[in-house]
Amino acid sequence: MTVAYIGLGANLGDARQSLKDAIVCLAQHAGITITGRSELYRSAPVDASGDDYLNCAVALDTTLSARQLLALCLSIEQHFGRERSYKNAPRTLDLDLLLYGEACIDEPDLVVPHPRLAGRAFVLLPLADLRADLEIPGIGRVADLLPGVADQRIERMASCCCPTKRNGAS
Repeated sequence: MTVAYIGLGANLGDARQSLKDAIVCLAQHAGITITGRSELYRSAPVDASGDDYLNCAVALDTTLSARQLLALCLSIEQHFGRERSYKNAPRTLDLDLLLYGEACIDEPDLVVPHPRLAGRAFVLLPLADLRADLEIPGIGRVADLLPGVADQRIERMASCCCPTKRNGAS
C-alpha cells in the first residue's frame, strides 16, 4: 500500500456536492481506502478568474500506481463534466494528485509532488488538517510552508463536505 494525497476543488455548479460525490467515487474504487479527509475551504481563484472555489483534500491508501491513480482522477473529473477550455478555466471538479508516498516523479504528464502545492493555501491548509507534520519530498513540512501563503484569501467553511470522518474514522 502507498499513502497518497488528493486535492479536490470546484467552482461551477453545486461544488460542495461535486466534492462529496467525487470522494465517494474514489472510496468505491478497488485498491483505494480513504483514511482521512480535511475540512472544507472557500478560496479565491489563484492565477484564474471566476467564482471562489471550494477545496478539500483526502488521504488514501492505495495499491494503484501513481499513473493509475492519476488516470482515475482524470476519469472522475470527466464524469463530472470537467472541460479544459483554457488554462485554469473554472471547473466543475478538479482532482490533483498531490503526493504519492515519498515518490518524486517528473514526467511530461505526471509530476509528483504537485508542482505548485507549496505556494497555494487551498492545498496546504487541507493537507495540514490531515497531517501538519507531513513532509513533502524535496520541499519541506506542510506546517513550515503555511506562513508563505498567509496572504492568500481562504476561509474554513462551517461544515465539511466529505462523507468520512476526519483522520480515517468512519
